[in-house]
Amino acid sequence: MNWFEQILAGLDGKMETPTAFGWFHLMCWFLVIVITVLLCMFAVKLRHNKEQLAKYTRIVVLTFGILVILLEIYKQLNFSFTPSEDGGTWKYQWYAFPFQFCSTPMYVALVAGCVKKGKFQEFLYSYLATFALFAGLCVMFYPGDVFVSTTGINIQTMVCHGGMVVMGIFLWFSGQVKFEWKTILKALSVFCVLVTMALIMNIIFHSTGKTDTFNMFFISPYLPCTLPILSMIFDAVPYPIFLLIYIIGFTLAAFIMLACAMGINKLIKSQKRNHIAMEDNSSMDIIFDCLKTKP
Repeated sequence: MNWFEQILAGLDGKMETPTAFGWFHLMCWFLVIVITVLLCMFAVKLRHNKEQLAKYTRIVVLTFGILVILLEIYKQLNFSFTPSEDGGTWKYQWYAFPFQFCSTPMYVALVAGCVKKGKFQEFLYSYLATFALFAGLCVMFYPGDVFVSTTGINIQTMVCHGGMVVMGIFLWFSGQVKFEWKTILKALSVFCVLVTMALIMNIIFHSTGKTDTFNMFFISPYLPCTLPILSMIFDAVPYPIFLLIYIIGFTLAAFIMLACAMGINKLIKSQKRNHIAMEDNSSMDIIFDCLKTKP
């Protein structure tokens, strides 16, 4: 093996495959919570300076995008190289091509962190705070078979999906995503573009005949969908209807993220109003007490 392959072999360290809500999974949840709280606390200090808060948000999102892309590069190399005593072999695993639904946040975050504040960035932020947040929560609550025996891949998986949760909550908390129903339409437009790209890629790669494992977003017309529930729908209805149900289903999930965020925001504002009202009542009581004690 050359020096590069030796590095890859060294990064192929093994561990006992983690289990759902085992020590490794819980440790990742702890880090997600801590990082989210720290980022949001710093955002609070900048809440009166909208320009600085926007800049801070942009840096955080860009950092996330770069970090996840670097880890994705490691993942692609790790999946492609199999070390052995006689030097190892290279073979690209097309099923792991980095354009699945859970892979898109790294591209969206990278672009959102590079563009200037405006409508386009707002659309990208909306996607990260809804569709990406849903995807991250799904894996963080139910890892399923994402855990493997390779330490680096497990770290990459948790940074990616845990980071999606952090980014989603942080974007809501920083106020860079608006608490309004239009937000889902902004996010949906980004999702539809990504779905279209995945569909075109599936068609192109199928036409080459070089691989039968390339199924981005699991929406290839030529390969069965393996996602829970959607796999049954794929077999039961014509493909155009399946694709429509696919888009509606994910949009509904993203809409739930928006509804939850709006509900929590409304609750917080209600609590603040009640607190202010209580303070005002306390002040009035003091005034009345003073009036009563006058001779």
